[in-house]
Amino acid sequence: MSETFTEWLRSRTDEQLRDLAMSRPELITPVPAHVTGLASRAGTPSALGRALDRLDRFTLAVAETLALSPGPLPDLRAQLLRCGTASASEVDQALDRALERLRTMALVHGSDTTLRLAPGVTAALDPPAGLGPPVADVFRHHAPEAVEVILDDISTPGRGAPRDRLAKLFADPANVRRLLGEISPQARAALDELAWGPSSGRVPNARREVRVAGAQSPIEELLARGLLGATGEESVALPREVGLVLRDGCLHRDLSPVPPSLDGIPRDQDRADRTAAGQAFGFVRSVEELCELWSVEAPGVLRTGGLAVRDLKRTAQSLDVPEWAAAFIVEITHAAGLIASGGSVDGEWLPTSAYDTWRVRTTEDRWGTLAAAWLTSDRAPGLAGGRDEKDRLLNALHPDLRRSAAAEVRGKTLAVLVSAEPGLAPSAESVLDRLAWEQPRRRGGYRTEFTEFTLREAELIGVTGLGAMSAHGRALLDGGRTEAAAALAPLLPEPVDRVLLQADLTAVAPGPLTSELGRWLALAADIESKGGATVYRFSESSVRRVLDAGQSAGEFLAMLERHSATPVPQPLTYLVGDVARRHGRLRVGTASAYIRCDDPAVLEEVLADRRSNALRLRRLAPTVVASKTSRATLIDSLRAMGYAPVAESLDGDVVISRPNARRTESPPARAVNGFHGPEPEVVAAAIRAIRAGDAAHLSRLEPRGEPDGALPRSPATATITALQEAIRQGTRVWIGYLDSQGQATSRILEPARMEGGYLTAYDETRAAIHRFALHRITGVADVN
Repeated sequence: MSETFTEWLRSRTDEQLRDLAMSRPELITPVPAHVTGLASRAGTPSALGRALDRLDRFTLAVAETLALSPGPLPDLRAQLLRCGTASASEVDQALDRALERLRTMALVHGSDTTLRLAPGVTAALDPPAGLGPPVADVFRHHAPEAVEVILDDISTPGRGAPRDRLAKLFADPANVRRLLGEISPQARAALDELAWGPSSGRVPNARREVRVAGAQSPIEELLARGLLGATGEESVALPREVGLVLRDGCLHRDLSPVPPSLDGIPRDQDRADRTAAGQAFGFVRSVEELCELWSVEAPGVLRTGGLAVRDLKRTAQSLDVPEWAAAFIVEITHAAGLIASGGSVDGEWLPTSAYDTWRVRTTEDRWGTLAAAWLTSDRAPGLAGGRDEKDRLLNALHPDLRRSAAAEVRGKTLAVLVSAEPGLAPSAESVLDRLAWEQPRRRGGYRTEFTEFTLREAELIGVTGLGAMSAHGRALLDGGRTEAAAALAPLLPEPVDRVLLQADLTAVAPGPLTSELGRWLALAADIESKGGATVYRFSESSVRRVLDAGQSAGEFLAMLERHSATPVPQPLTYLVGDVARRHGRLRVGTASAYIRCDDPAVLEEVLADRRSNALRLRRLAPTVVASKTSRATLIDSLRAMGYAPVAESLDGDVVISRPNARRTESPPARAVNGFHGPEPEVVAAAIRAIRAGDAAHLSRLEPRGEPDGALPRSPATATITALQEAIRQGTRVWIGYLDSQGQATSRILEPARMEGGYLTAYDETRAAIHRFALHRITGVADVN
């Protein structure tokens, strides 16, 4: 490790080191023991790869330029100006920002006159700017005799190793230009295809021996002169020196210091906000409908995990949405902790106890919870219904839908939408172009696929409206769900407690209903159509559900009169009265089951009906008939025959029946840090620990003696509070600690951070960084 880089890192202020840790959180996981350890970790290939992946195209070009032609700031500026059409002022401003970011991320160090890449960056950038390997690397595995043949054809005889002479020859651009002037236009066209990358290609029998005089194809012309070199049996590469000449000394083509502009359809921002609010309200209602549906008819959990295709289709039909939207609703409801698998090994998907708390909150708060869960989820709902690399079906809620890149791509895509002009609905192509500029090293089909998923899902959940970012969507990304809920609240429709009853036994809800009325109407009628207004239809079965739940006909009609903007239509009154008159005339108990009726003539009708033969009825008294079937079977059979029986208890009371609302335990919260960075308090504590460890490392401090006196003892709550205060204040504490053998020791600590039941601190009595189990700390006291 370069001592110069380590010393430069040590000279950074605490604030600068905190910025480094915030931009590269992997450097403090776990916390290094000292600055030397931090510098060593910052130069590892994996850490450098992650850091370079976060750079935009211009900043990455600055780093690549320093890797290929290191020099002072003026030389760097001149090289960048040569590679684009931007003005000098634009390049200067962008260059200042790029160097500041590279220094913040510890990828570049030194002053403007001695700019240098950090150790390992040049190797991590290979190949830089899409250039091929140097000529020495291209011909490294060629036999000396084969290289000598090439030299004989293109150069005068010389002395020294053939590969060294070839590298020296190509180091002079004039020699490369001379060789390029000797080849045919077809051979030059082949080189132009490789000039800007990729710098390699496939050629049959690439290692064949060929001389300049005997070349019979454009490729053989290039192989004979060393302008292409074989790197395998069927692969060739363009040497870097040749590529630089073909690019006319310019390292990057069409280098722009600013990101590409976003193109799209302009929308009225107010209309977009209101549209997004309507989508948000509809999404919340769909989640509530899903949980209510599954609390009664819970789908099973597949043995491999996830939701069966038939259950997803049934759910989509019930919610009146496409299957992809149903999968998304199911996934976000699960991510928010509102549904989970419960029961035995072959369990069911059920609402959790958290759903009961969620549903009584305001609509905007409920949406904020769902939107925040979507924003940070590491799952990709859009993959549901597709197949994996082994051609296996990916079901909704399946564990294989988890993708590490999902949250990051989602966050980056939404950040692009936020950066657009208010009211602009960017096209998917322009969003992808912007993402390609912001993270050029993050290539692959997943980015295109996940970006398209994000744009589609953002519209469904109500973050965007008509393709444009909404005001509450911006608040969600900038401030969090509380601010987003506050921005959404004024845009939501006010709940109504009135419906319009019609003579055709329907009720029209002109808007979102209050929670109480909505639940009662869902019991008393069946939804016929949804939209701006919801249409409910009353029927014998729906009226019977209310009567089965314990309400009388009078209470039913009173509820309608209280919440109807129009008089109760006569047909509906007749329907309720007719069902109520027949409701409960038959009483079914347990014999196995029996039928009791105060009107013997009704029982005569039942016994005379041939459809009752399978029930094996036997008259015990003028008003009582027994059956060997179960009570549930008897009730269902009588209802199929046109009667309206009710269940009766052993005491003769009516058994009120309504669907059971089943619940399961809420799953533990799963932290996903794919979108937000580490907590500032954790970073500050880590930097204090690194500084403390570095001071010990430099001064080679001898371990401090243990304090005299009895070990500190304090209640667990007081111990935790004291350690938290020491972390905030950066002060030292005296603790008593039990080691793994149960031996009590005394320690002087400078606490750094506390998480997962452990305390990370600099131990002055051992002159090292250690982790301490909190349950082994006997107490805390101040250091005298």
